[in-house]
Amino acid sequence: MEIKQAKKPLRGVVSVPGDKSISHRAVMLGALADGTTRIRNFLQGADCLSTIDCFSHMGITVDNLGDEVLVHGKGLHDLSAPDQILDVGNSGTTTRLLSGILAGQPFTSELTGDASIQSRPMNRIIRPLSQMGAKVESVKNNGCVPLRISGHSLTGIQYQSPVASAQVKSCVLLAGLYADAPTSVTEPWVSRDHTERMLARFGARVETEDTTATIWPDPSLQAADLYVPGDISSAAYFIAAALLVPGSEVLIRNVGINPTRDGLLRVCRAMGADITLENRQDASGEPCADLLVRYSELTGATVEGGLIPALIDELPVVAILAAFAHGTTVIRNAEELKVKESNRLDIMVTELKAMGCDIEGTEDGMIIHGGRPLEGAVIDSRLDHRIAMSFAIAGLAARGTTTILRSDCVDISYPGFYGDLEKLQH
Repeated sequence: MEIKQAKKPLRGVVSVPGDKSISHRAVMLGALADGTTRIRNFLQGADCLSTIDCFSHMGITVDNLGDEVLVHGKGLHDLSAPDQILDVGNSGTTTRLLSGILAGQPFTSELTGDASIQSRPMNRIIRPLSQMGAKVESVKNNGCVPLRISGHSLTGIQYQSPVASAQVKSCVLLAGLYADAPTSVTEPWVSRDHTERMLARFGARVETEDTTATIWPDPSLQAADLYVPGDISSAAYFIAAALLVPGSEVLIRNVGINPTRDGLLRVCRAMGADITLENRQDASGEPCADLLVRYSELTGATVEGGLIPALIDELPVVAILAAFAHGTTVIRNAEELKVKESNRLDIMVTELKAMGCDIEGTEDGMIIHGGRPLEGAVIDSRLDHRIAMSFAIAGLAARGTTTILRSDCVDISYPGFYGDLEKLQH
C-alpha cells in the first residue's frame, strides 16, 4: 500500500466499525446466556470471526447476517465438548477470555492459533486459572499457545494481577462464573471494563471498587439486545489524521468513549488538540459520542501511569502524533506493547527513525523529540494491524510517499480502513 502526503485538507464524515473488544464479549456472553442475543454493528474483523468460529465448534449456533449477529445461547452450563481443536487465529482476546470459560467446563479442549499468537505470553492466565483449580497446559511447555485446558470445578480466589490487562482480568472473571465462591481481580491500574459492564447487562452480579472487580458465581444469564459502539481504537487513526493534516475537519460518528478507554482523548487534549464531543448517548451500557476533530498545532506531553491501560492499543498512533508535535513527548510504563501482535515499542522506534524522527527507545517506552519534518519510507507492518494503520497516518503528513508492506493485515480489526481514509481526501 502506498500513502502519499496529503495535498489538501481531510474533510467529511466517517463511521468506524464496531468495537472489537465489545464484539468479542457479546458473542461469548451471548453463548452462555439463555435465549437469542442480537448484536448490531458487530465488527466483521478476522479476530471477532475467530471467536464466532470457536463457539460454533462447541454447539452454539451463530447467524452472522453482516451488520447484525444472532447468537443462540444454550446457558452457562450447556456448551458442548469441541468437535476439533479450537483455532483462535491472531486473536489474543479470544485466546485469553475463552480460556477462562473453558476452565470451568466438564471437558478437555485445546486452543491453537497463528505464529504470532503462539509467541504471546499465556502464563499470565495459566497462573490464576491454576490457582482456581483448572488444569491448563502449554502444549509446548513454553508458556504460550497451543493450550490444553482440562475443565474442572473451580474455587473462587482473590487474584492480585501483576499487570493491568483487561484480558487477564476478564479471563479470571469469566472463570469465576463457574467457581464455588466470589472471585475478585485487583490490578495495579484499572484496565478497560467492558467485561464488567456486559456481565451486569446479561444479569450477573459484578461489583467494582477502586482497582478491584468481583464476580459472584453461577448467575442466570439472559440474552440481550446489544448495539456495539464504534471502536475508539479504530477512530484513533482518523483523529490523528485530522489533527495532523492542515485545514482538516472530520466528524467520526458513534465512537465509544468509555472512561477506561478514553486515554487517547485525554492525551490529545493535553497536546492541544481541538476535539469536540457531540451527541452523547448510551449504547447498551457503553457511553458513546460523535467526535468533531479539527487540525491543531500539537505540543509534546508525558504519557504514563494509569493513562497507559486506557490507551494501550492507541500508543502507536500517539507516537505518530508526537513525532509531528512541537517539543518532547515521553511515554513510560508501556512494557505491555512488547507482547502485543508484535513488539510495538521496538517497531515504532525503528520505523519512525527510518522516516527521520528523533526518537529513542527506553525499557518501558520511548522519548520522541517532535517537530522535525518526516520523509516517506518503506515500512514493514510485521503483520500488525495497528502498526500498518499508524504509519498510513504518518504517510499522510510526511513528505513524499510511504509504502506499507503486508498492509492487508488491517483486516484483523478494520477491513475497510484504506477506503475510508481515501474518501476523506476527496
